[in-house]
Amino acid sequence: MKQIDLNPSHSRSGKSRRRLPSKEPLKRHDPGSLSQALHFKFPLLSGQDRLIHGVFTRQGGVSDSPYKSLNVSYQTGDLPERVRRNLNIIRDTIGARRIVFMNQVHGGNILRLRKGSDPDLGSTAEADALITDIPSTALLVKQADCQGVIIFDRSRSVVSLVHCGWRGSVINLLGSVVEEMRSGFGCRAQDMLAAVGPSLGPCCAEFITHNEIFPEGFRRFMVREDYFDLWELSRTQLLKAGLMKENIEIAGICTRCNTDLFYSYRGEGETGRFATVAMIREPA
Repeated sequence: MKQIDLNPSHSRSGKSRRRLPSKEPLKRHDPGSLSQALHFKFPLLSGQDRLIHGVFTRQGGVSDSPYKSLNVSYQTGDLPERVRRNLNIIRDTIGARRIVFMNQVHGGNILRLRKGSDPDLGSTAEADALITDIPSTALLVKQADCQGVIIFDRSRSVVSLVHCGWRGSVINLLGSVVEEMRSGFGCRAQDMLAAVGPSLGPCCAEFITHNEIFPEGFRRFMVREDYFDLWELSRTQLLKAGLMKENIEIAGICTRCNTDLFYSYRGEGETGRFATVAMIREPA
């Protein structure tokens, strides 16, 4: 599959943008029909037969500005009917029976959806991480600078999808999710693959109040005054949770620098939310 150039030379301010890695970590998947939407896939995760995943752009939906066009959030001010249509486009693109998402609150709640249980999938729980072993049930997180992190156990076919902003980093939400996969689903960290999607990069992750909101240990991730590499922070937290270095992928794509493809709250203010999706495939 061809790769997309995500290295425009200038930002909105006219300053040079931080160049992305020369080897693009995300591969572009163009829509196969008018009912499908442009999305990207991680090469490492794409090699897993039991996993379907995608990082959807803001393109290919029905919403009007400032939410144009594939907005998946009902909380932005967009018309609910357009959000429903956008979610249906994503559902059809990945071939899911249903999509499950959360009322994301930047907290530590983790929602488990297990085989044999009867979860109320019609309601929206307050949580920032989902874990499931149920095939054809797509997990979805909504983003506009925060990280969408996929964690997949290739041995037990269990997947987690995490919404991780700076508050999630402070409480080490990723470490908690790995532990929940271990205790609740019998997973092992050495069997897990993880991918951190497009989100606020070290070029734009400015936190002028970091002395008040970040623990002292976060200073090692400061790349210049007030700017932090949250991608490397997430990698470090996953490594400490027991994942292997070679099993962690970082997209390395800053949402604020690429508002033509992704929504960015920092870059735009009033805007939509793009989707990261992961789903267990039905066994052959």
